[in-house]
Amino acid sequence: MNYNLNIPPEDTGKKKSTLSSLKIMFSEMVEEKRTLLTAFIAMVITAAANLMGPIIIGYTIDNYIQTKEYKGVLIFSGILLGMYLISIAAGYVQSKLMGTVGQRMLFTFRNNLFKKLQELPVDFFNQNKAGDLISRINNDADRINQFFSQSLMQFVRLILIMIGAGIFLLSINLPLGAAALSPAIIIWAFTKFTTPWVKHRNAVNLKNVGFLSSEVQESLNNFKVVVAFNRRDYFRKRFDEANQNNYSSAVKAGVANNLFMPVYTLLSNIGEMVVLAFGIYLISTNHFTIGLLISFLAYINSFYNPLRQLAALWASFQIALAAWDRISRILNMENDMPYVEAKESETGASLMSFRDVSFAYPNGKEVLHHINFDLERGKTYAFVGPTGGGKTTTASLISRLYDPTKGTVLLNGRDIRSYSQDERTQKIGFILQEPFLFSGTIRENILYGNEAFQQYKNGELANILREAGLETLLQRFDNGLESKVDITGDGISLGQKQLIAFMRAVLRKPDLLILDEATANIDTVTEQLLEEILQKLPDTTTKVIIAHRLNTIASADEIYFVNTGEVVRAGSLNDAINMLKQGKMAS
Repeated sequence: MNYNLNIPPEDTGKKKSTLSSLKIMFSEMVEEKRTLLTAFIAMVITAAANLMGPIIIGYTIDNYIQTKEYKGVLIFSGILLGMYLISIAAGYVQSKLMGTVGQRMLFTFRNNLFKKLQELPVDFFNQNKAGDLISRINNDADRINQFFSQSLMQFVRLILIMIGAGIFLLSINLPLGAAALSPAIIIWAFTKFTTPWVKHRNAVNLKNVGFLSSEVQESLNNFKVVVAFNRRDYFRKRFDEANQNNYSSAVKAGVANNLFMPVYTLLSNIGEMVVLAFGIYLISTNHFTIGLLISFLAYINSFYNPLRQLAALWASFQIALAAWDRISRILNMENDMPYVEAKESETGASLMSFRDVSFAYPNGKEVLHHINFDLERGKTYAFVGPTGGGKTTTASLISRLYDPTKGTVLLNGRDIRSYSQDERTQKIGFILQEPFLFSGTIRENILYGNEAFQQYKNGELANILREAGLETLLQRFDNGLESKVDITGDGISLGQKQLIAFMRAVLRKPDLLILDEATANIDTVTEQLLEEILQKLPDTTTKVIIAHRLNTIASADEIYFVNTGEVVRAGSLNDAINMLKQGKMAS
C-alpha cells in the first residue's frame, strides 16, 4: 500500500489563514508558556511606561511650565525619568527571555523535523530531494527562530503601544482622535489585501532556495563524474538556471516585503497633518490647550511610528509563516507503512512467504504482478534476471523497505507489518551494492544498530569477530577497529566499504540475509573469503543472493528468475543461464 509521499506544494489543498497558522505554531511552544508569560508582562510594563510619558508631559506644560511653577516641573521630570528607567529594565528582561526562547524553539523545530524524517519510509526520500529537506531543517527553521527571538515580542509590544495610543487619542478628544486614526483604516485594508500575495512570494522564494540547495548538493556529489566526462558546462548550466530562478524569486519577495514601508509612512504623515491642522483649529476656538496638543502629537507618533516599524516586521512575520508552512507540511505527513496487529502465526510456515504480492511505485506502472514463493530456513536462494526486471524491488519487499501494493508478505507465518522495526531489522540483514557508512571508526560502523555489543571493549569485540570468521576482513585495515571512515570516500575504497557493511550485517546473525550485488566491487579472492564466512552463519540462516555474476549463485539451493514483473523457479543453473540469454520467462 503506497501513497504519494511528495511534499505537498504551497498552493495545494485548503490554505490556512494567518491566525490558524499562528495557532498551530504556538501549539509547539507549550513548554515555553511560563517564559512567554513573563516576557509578556515585562513587555506590558515597557509599553505602559512609554504611554504614560506624553500625558504627563502635556499635564506638566499646561499646569507648571505655563504658570512657571518649576518645582512641579522637577517633580514630574523625576517621575518621567523613573518610568523610563523601569521601561529600560523591563525591555532588557523581555529581550533576554525571548532570545533564549528563540534558540530553544530552533532546537525543538529541528529536532522534531529530523525525528519526523526518520519516521518516514524510504520511498519519501526517493520522491523528495535531499537538498530541499536540508534547506527546511536549516534555513526555514532559522527563519522561525529569527522571528521568535527578534521580532515576536517587538511585534506584540508595538501592537500594545498602538492600542494604548489609540485609546489615549480617543479619550483626550473624540472628534480629533477619530480624524487622526482614519488613515489607519486604509492601512488595515491595504495590509489585509496584500498579505496573501506577500506570503506567497516568500513561499516561492523559500522553495527556490531549497531547489538551489538540492542542485548544489547533487552537483557536488557527482562532481567526479562531471570532471571525468568534462561536463563542467552542464554543471554550470544547471546551477545558473537554479541560481537565476532563486535570484528572480528573491527580488520579487524583496519587492513584496518592502511594499509596506512607503505606504505606511505616507498614511502616517497624512494622520499627523490632520492632527496638526485640526488641533490648531481647536486651540483657536479655545476647545484645546497647547499641552494637550503636544500630548496628542506625541500619541500620534506613538501610534504611527510603530506602524512604520510593523511594516518591516510584517515582512519578517510573513517569511516566518511561509517557513512554518514548509516545515509543517513535513511534520503533518504520515508514514504509509503502518504497524498492524499481529495475528496467530501459521504453523509450520516458511521463514518468508509472498502471497499474491503486486507492487507499483508511485505514479508508475506495476513492477511485480501477483508473486508467490516461499523461502525456507537455512537455504540459499538466488534471484537472477535482466537489469530492471524487479530483483532489487523484490529484495526491498522482503526487507520491508516498501509494502506491497496488493497481497501480503509473511515472516515466520506472521504479516511482516506486525513486527516492530527493531524486531524486523534484527531478523533481516541487508547488504547493498553501494553501502552507506557514517563518518567515524570501523567499530562505530559495524556496531551501528547493534545494541548487543555496544558495551564491549575492542579486545572483546575482536574475539567476537574472530569467532564469526571476520578477523581476516578486519586485518585489511591498518588500525583495526579504530580505522577512520570518511563519508567522502577519501582513503577508503568501495570494496573496503563493502567489507565493513558485510561485517556489520554478519555480526548481527540475522535469520535472513539479503546480498544485493554485495560482491560486485570485491576481488575474486576476497569473494571466496566472504563465501567461507557465510558458511559459518547458523544453519538456520536463510540467504538471498541477487547477482549478475553467475559464479556467485552457483551454490544456491534454488534459483528464481525475475523479469517483466514475474518471479518463477528457474530450475538448474544452466536453465537460469538460458533464460538470461533469451530474456524471457520459463514456460
